[in-house]
Amino acid sequence: MPSFSYLINENISVSLRLDRYVSENLKILTRSQIKIRNLKAKLNGKEVKLSHSVKQGDNLELSWDDLPPIDIIPEDIPLDVIYEDERCIIINKEQGMVVHPGAGNRQGTLVNALFFRKQFQTGSACKLRPGIVHRLDKETSGVIIAAWDEEALLFLCEQFKSRKVKKTYIAIVCGSPKEKEGRIETFIARDKKNRKRFTVSPNGKHAVTFYKVIKKWQNYSLLLLRPKTGRTHQLRVHLRYLGNPILGDTVYGYKDNQFPDAAMMLHSKRLVITLPDQTQERIFKTDLPPRFISLIEKLNKKESTHG
Repeated sequence: MPSFSYLINENISVSLRLDRYVSENLKILTRSQIKIRNLKAKLNGKEVKLSHSVKQGDNLELSWDDLPPIDIIPEDIPLDVIYEDERCIIINKEQGMVVHPGAGNRQGTLVNALFFRKQFQTGSACKLRPGIVHRLDKETSGVIIAAWDEEALLFLCEQFKSRKVKKTYIAIVCGSPKEKEGRIETFIARDKKNRKRFTVSPNGKHAVTFYKVIKKWQNYSLLLLRPKTGRTHQLRVHLRYLGNPILGDTVYGYKDNQFPDAAMMLHSKRLVITLPDQTQERIFKTDLPPRFISLIEKLNKKESTHG
C-alpha cells in the first residue's frame, strides 16, 4: 500500500477540501483515482474524512490501495533515451507523440512504448508501471521524465510541486517581444468558451514564465523560456498573451503566411532534477531539433537576401 507524508507549507484557502488538495495541488491522485484506490488520510496524526478542510502548517499523511489492473497495450515504439536506471527513465520525446493513453489515443503513446520497453527488459509482463511525472503536449518535443515505480513517482512529483525542478524550453515565435528579456505573470484558467483551451483570467491559477530573446529576424524571434510554474498550456498561453504566439501553434496562434505548414516550434530543451536514490541535481538536455535547425536556416537565408 503506497503512502505519502507532506507538510503543507503554502498559504491556501481555509475552505479547501482535503481530496481537492490531493488532486489539484499535490496531483498525486486524480479525483476518480481517489475513489477507486480507497484513499485514507491523517491530519496532524488524526484520521479524518476526505471532506475535511486543510490549512497551512498541517501535517498530512496519506495511504491508498495498490494500482488496479490496467489494459495498456505494450507497443514496440522507438524511443530516444537520454538516461535510464531502475527507478526512472528520461526521454527526448518526438513531436507528435501523445504522452498518456486517453479517449481516441489508446495506442501509440509514450506510456505504451514504456510498457513494452520494461517488458522487453524483464522478459515478462511489466509489473512496474511507468508513471508520467509531468506532461508535454502532443506537438511539443523534448525532455520528459517518467518513473518506474510509485515511490520514485512521488519523489519526482514532489520536486515539481515544490518548484525545485528547473525547466528550459526554446521556441520560435511570431514577431518579437518589446523587451529583450522579461517576466510574464498572470492567472490562467480553462476557457469557458472552449474547454480544450486555456486563457488568462483573474479567476485562474497563478502562472509565471521568464523569457529571453536569443535571436531576432524581421518577423520572428528565437526565445529561451523558463517556466516557474507548471500550468497546462502555460507557455503557449503566455506567449499569446505577450502578443507573440508560437509559430505553428494552431490553437493559440494563427496561420502564418510565410510558413503555413510549420509544425509547432516549442521544444523542452533542458531539465535539472534530483533523481531517486541520489542527492545531487542532474542536468539532462537535448540537441536542437531538426525542425528548428531547418527553420533557422530558412530565416537566416531570408534575412541575408533582404539584408
